[in-house]
Amino acid sequence: MIRRSFEIVASSLRMALQELWKNKLRTFLSLFGITIGIFCIIGVLATVNSLQQNIQNEINSLGSNTIYVDKWDYTAGGGPDYPWWKFVNRPVPKYGEIQQIKNRTSYAKYVAFRIQVTDNVEYRGTLLNNINIYGVSDDFENIQPLEIPWGRYLSDPEFNYGSAVVVLGHDVAEKLLGATDYAVGREVTIRGKKLLVAGVIKKQGKQMIGGWDFDQSVIIPYRFARNIMNELKADPVILVQGKDNVPSRALKDELTGAMRAIHKLSPTQEADFALNDINDLSQSVSEAFVGLNIGGAIIGGISLIVGLFGVANIMFVTVRERTSQIGLKKAIGAKKGIILTEFLLESAFLCIIGGLIGLTLVFVLAQILSRALDFPVFISVDNMIWTFVICVTVGIVAGIIPASQAARMDPVVAIRSK
Repeated sequence: MIRRSFEIVASSLRMALQELWKNKLRTFLSLFGITIGIFCIIGVLATVNSLQQNIQNEINSLGSNTIYVDKWDYTAGGGPDYPWWKFVNRPVPKYGEIQQIKNRTSYAKYVAFRIQVTDNVEYRGTLLNNINIYGVSDDFENIQPLEIPWGRYLSDPEFNYGSAVVVLGHDVAEKLLGATDYAVGREVTIRGKKLLVAGVIKKQGKQMIGGWDFDQSVIIPYRFARNIMNELKADPVILVQGKDNVPSRALKDELTGAMRAIHKLSPTQEADFALNDINDLSQSVSEAFVGLNIGGAIIGGISLIVGLFGVANIMFVTVRERTSQIGLKKAIGAKKGIILTEFLLESAFLCIIGGLIGLTLVFVLAQILSRALDFPVFISVDNMIWTFVICVTVGIVAGIIPASQAARMDPVVAIRSK
């Protein structure tokens, strides 16, 4: 039985290839419809999936199992139910709250403080504008691990004494000093103060949602940063990372109690702080992309319908051209199921060839976009599997009616039809 099935499949594939080669124009037209359909649906899904994955990676880069203590709610954005002025009137996080959080929480592994301004960085007359200047505490590196291929990161004594040292982002070092390896040991000027370059961060690449954007940033010790920044107006944030195997929900619940105690809020008072869980942001992004994936599938599906009708039309023509062959096969004992299977396999094989061409075009386009836009576009394994499933399904749907007609033919009538 298995051998017989294999022979049917092999015979159908050979016949399909012969027909494709004999009728090149017809083959091109039928394959073109499927190719465009697969190109549209897989292209849209690949783009949406790549966009979602890149955004998720950027969100994850904000810190795994990390909660940002801030006056602003990153997901609410004010909204109609929470007027923006309530966020504005909230107190900003303070550096002194770090130790209190450590004392009041058992789930917190690292607690760091960050202030930030956007300003100029200068070196020997060369000026870079709109550079993120981060003033951070010593635990920041544990929450945001950074690879420093040139030089080193800030040391504990430099954090403790507020030394005038700086770690440059990759793009800042290249544009300001000409080369990353040349930057270490040089002095740059920030807000009128000279700082010694301790190291240069490895290139991170472009980011779509902002994030830390370390390529366009510099990092300095908090105790030095507070001398050149107005801390209350420098967007202060406390970063709290949970211990290993501690769910972020448990950390957030414990942190809520700790912050209410630190701010001396009664049980009836509304919280005057926001705890922004990175996992919540990631989930929000996933939910937002569900609709985009559905929309992309519908757009591609409409394009695929055109290809389906093209293949169905070709299969009707094929059945009509091979009517006498069908009659001869039935006359020598071929059953309806055999005839039906042969034409369905031929139709599915035709769609698979078109799908592979469409998938190849998507891959080529993905490579071009990835290099031209510095935005990684990729085709996932799921999309490849979907390509095969869609092609087989379309092939069966497109071929079922002409294949059924072929299977129901009277052998005598079919032989005489030539």
